[in-house]
Amino acid sequence: MGRYVFKLPDIGEGMAEAEIGDWYVSVGSVVREDQPLVDILTDKATVEITSPVSGTVLALNGAKGDKRPIGSELVVLEVRGATENDIDYPVPPVTAQAPPAIESCEEPKPAPVADASGAIGPGRADEAPQASPAVRRRAREMGVELQVIVGTGPAGRITMDDLQTHSSRSGKDAAAPTTGQRNGTEAIPVTGLRRKIAERLQDTKRRIPHFSYIEEIDVTALEELRTLLNTKHADRRPRLTLLPFLIRALSVALPDHPQLNATFDDTADVLHRHRAVHAGIATQTPNGLVVTVLRHAEALSMWEVAGELTRLTALARAGKADRAELTGSTITITSLGPMGGLATTPIINQPEVAIIGVNKMIERPVVRDRQMVIRTMMNLSSSFDHRVVDGWDAAAFIQRVKELLECPAMLFMDPS
Repeated sequence: MGRYVFKLPDIGEGMAEAEIGDWYVSVGSVVREDQPLVDILTDKATVEITSPVSGTVLALNGAKGDKRPIGSELVVLEVRGATENDIDYPVPPVTAQAPPAIESCEEPKPAPVADASGAIGPGRADEAPQASPAVRRRAREMGVELQVIVGTGPAGRITMDDLQTHSSRSGKDAAAPTTGQRNGTEAIPVTGLRRKIAERLQDTKRRIPHFSYIEEIDVTALEELRTLLNTKHADRRPRLTLLPFLIRALSVALPDHPQLNATFDDTADVLHRHRAVHAGIATQTPNGLVVTVLRHAEALSMWEVAGELTRLTALARAGKADRAELTGSTITITSLGPMGGLATTPIINQPEVAIIGVNKMIERPVVRDRQMVIRTMMNLSSSFDHRVVDGWDAAAFIQRVKELLECPAMLFMDPS
């Protein structure tokens, strides 16, 4: 028998260290090659690290939430047939995608059995359940042990539907009593992506002097056009939301306001103006807020934009977006949809210099030609980096975007 020391690999994001997420194995676990070992958390995604060899776990170096240097010893495995120095295994490829679960070297699982309540439980409670980080986190929030759930995913992987089905049977999601005192305090460590978000936003607010500009937009004509296009092309093209129109408006307006489609290197005092519009889309995921990047929005039709938005959102929420889909944005859009409120003060996605916030649409009375009429109105709440963007420039840019959205036919015209 020999020992194989698996070191924390460089996952390609230029990081000197990475944070440990959930462990899938424990000391004494028997694992196969390519079986998931641990989740490693980066600024952008959760990366599932798999074992490069088959063997038995002798040691795990680091607990959940610990930060470990790239190249440091992560897992020590006992393997067959060679000593540690004789083994030359390649570092396994890493990806933000969760690979399919792989069967364990342990004894085969007995068939699931039903308990007296009719709920199905696994044959062995001591085996590490296969589940994504989002499912594990949700199970912890609900107080559910994954060992008591049989997964219906590939190779028995527990899905969110499995968790919901179990909780429905056991009453875990039942509403808490509405009367009586509630006592106790729960300490929740801020780790993983949530900690990365906190650190990044704190640094951004400390370094960038923000100012916000809020303008109301009459989107009545735009909504009429959007409804017409969706009805006409329902069977052949992606459904259009407001965002493709807004992204198109930004693509048309930014060439005349290049200082807004820019990134600022405040260590070298250099402002980089970008001709391409790489639109960052702030996306809420089970792991927290991430920004996916819709590249070269200026070259896409609105239906192509709609299709890309759907694809990127699905990847982000599944934790499968790659580095190219999470970096390189030049201006960001953030929207809370129906919960968008009347106004917000969004934080800039550093090193960009502008962020556009979309508030909710609402029908309300407004005055047009001295007459009270009902119109569909929406506010844009935008923030800018005052070090490189003056108030006049920001206002002129938003007024141009307003003009385009209020007369949407201009979005399809030659901007020259």
